[in-house]
Amino acid sequence: MKLGVCYYPEHWPEHTWPEDARRMKALGISVVRIGEFAWSRLEPDNRNQFQFEWLNNAIDTLWAEGLEVVLGTPTATPPKWLVDEIPSILAVDEQGHQRGFGSRRHYCFSSQEYRTECTRIVTKLAQQFGKHPAVNAWQTDNEYGCHSTIVSYSHDALTSFRLWCRQRYDSIDQLNNAWGNVFWSMEYRHFDEIDLPCGAVTELNPAHRLAFWKFSSDQVASFNKLQTDILREHSPGRDILHNYMGNFTEFDHYTTAADLDIASWDNYPLGFLDRDLADPIDQQKWFRTGHPDSSTFHHDLYRGVGRGRMWVMEQQPGPVNWAPHNPAPLPGMVRLWALEAFAHDAEVMSWFRWRQLPFAQEQMHTGLLLPDSTEDTACNEIRQLVSDLDTIGHDHQRLCDVAIVFDYTGDQICRIQPQGQNFDPLQWVMQIYTALRQSGVNIDIVPAGTDLSPYKLVVLANSISIEDGLLKRLKEFTGHTIIGPRCGSKTEEYAIPDSLPPGNLQQIIPIRVTRVESLPGFAATTSLRLAHTANRWRERIESTIEPADFFDDGWGYYYRHNNVHYLNSCLDPMSLKDFMLGRLQDAGINTIDCTEGLRLSHYGSLTFAFNYGPAPQTLQYSAEYLLGQANLAAGEVAVWCNAS
Repeated sequence: MKLGVCYYPEHWPEHTWPEDARRMKALGISVVRIGEFAWSRLEPDNRNQFQFEWLNNAIDTLWAEGLEVVLGTPTATPPKWLVDEIPSILAVDEQGHQRGFGSRRHYCFSSQEYRTECTRIVTKLAQQFGKHPAVNAWQTDNEYGCHSTIVSYSHDALTSFRLWCRQRYDSIDQLNNAWGNVFWSMEYRHFDEIDLPCGAVTELNPAHRLAFWKFSSDQVASFNKLQTDILREHSPGRDILHNYMGNFTEFDHYTTAADLDIASWDNYPLGFLDRDLADPIDQQKWFRTGHPDSSTFHHDLYRGVGRGRMWVMEQQPGPVNWAPHNPAPLPGMVRLWALEAFAHDAEVMSWFRWRQLPFAQEQMHTGLLLPDSTEDTACNEIRQLVSDLDTIGHDHQRLCDVAIVFDYTGDQICRIQPQGQNFDPLQWVMQIYTALRQSGVNIDIVPAGTDLSPYKLVVLANSISIEDGLLKRLKEFTGHTIIGPRCGSKTEEYAIPDSLPPGNLQQIIPIRVTRVESLPGFAATTSLRLAHTANRWRERIESTIEPADFFDDGWGYYYRHNNVHYLNSCLDPMSLKDFMLGRLQDAGINTIDCTEGLRLSHYGSLTFAFNYGPAPQTLQYSAEYLLGQANLAAGEVAVWCNAS
């Protein structure tokens, strides 16, 4: 795993660049990302009046120290002169208000004029720097969708959406039938009548909303492909990647990743905990460490998005500036997060940022250096990390017996009509992941098109609409399959299947869901024999199969047919852990009980133990430790070699 950092030479006097590069190299940094927000310095006054000399000097300076460069395309921040000249490039929100200039990500993916400008600037950049020996990789844009910017309700989006509908449906009658527009007299006479799904009196048609989400996701993919085609032409042999975000499902990452070589992502464990996790008990437990499964869930997810290749492009080194609260990490966590990324096959660990900025929106965001260039606390942990990686070595292979199939469309279907305000589809998948990881197993998170044969256990967590290819692979799969609640409950056009849920999954397990209920927090119900508690969601099943247990009102709980298991409710954390442990044992997978904040990762012949706290842990393994020891304080790591 190489170590990297995000650097903004345009923010600092040029005479400081050589010393910065020297210090990066001395710290153990070998990869530097630059340029992703620099359009106003590359083309400051007008179209085609480029100023590349400063960027060339910056790249040469980094290369002189042997540092590799990831060069970002600057399309996330169109400059003021361009916005003033072509205001239609700005996105429009759901209320019809045009987004303003003054921050970032203010463009509309559907603007053809903006795509023309992006083609121009990316082409010039690629021609100028594409064959520079320092440029080892490219990053397209920056954090697609950050600040809720995937969807735009502009005139360009409306025009493009109507065209997308024409291409998807043979006729307007087919669209009306697919969307169920006979309901509430929503039928259209022709494609030019189709509106964007906004501004209605009450709930909009879920099929219309899903179609618009798919269209918006496709716009991201085509926008990204526009750039990758240019970069491959003018900068052959370089990797191309994009930096995705944590806890973010607002477009289909698999579709965009099809034109990329690597999936990278931006990891801010403390920020995610405080911004996205509502449970106050969990927030208190993991206040300075982040949730013990947040980082690894995303490592495993993005490794799947990247078809086996994953980087961490931005890693939190200290307090951030954007969460509701911004505490400092527990000492040791910068090192722990990095070693954890290594154990989950990260090729690069890159910190954001090199030096804390004393001005503008992110001045309170920590860097590796303070604004006066003195070292902040993360630097010593990075030095220790460099020594750790030398000790561990690099010839390892991560193997997994368990796969979770992750579906971005399924996630969106559940968000459009959650049928219960306490059901968050991503959190449910992460709870399944946590329940499995508490048994000490490695997990792959994979798209529906993945070959399932290498695995012993496959979990469908949010596969709400089942495509034929996935069904075929499930029929051929000889291991154990867990089907979670709501899977197979909708068609691709957002309707209940004719055969009732779980739709065509009935070909591998003979059940029918005849009723569903979403439960408020006070209405949890417990199965009689297994003592598993259902909360948030429960399904009533008709089947020739006897359930494994019953709830006290007679509803059956958990159905099994051969190696296929159907879980017909959401479970509380302890029940879910016990349920998943049973299925791991059914599949013949070795398990290790991980208590509280202890997590294990297996990497070749090595086992890593990570203590997220909040209490010390004593490892019950007789081993010769490469790193650490049996007694682990919170924030500490141990690594040992497994007996052959």
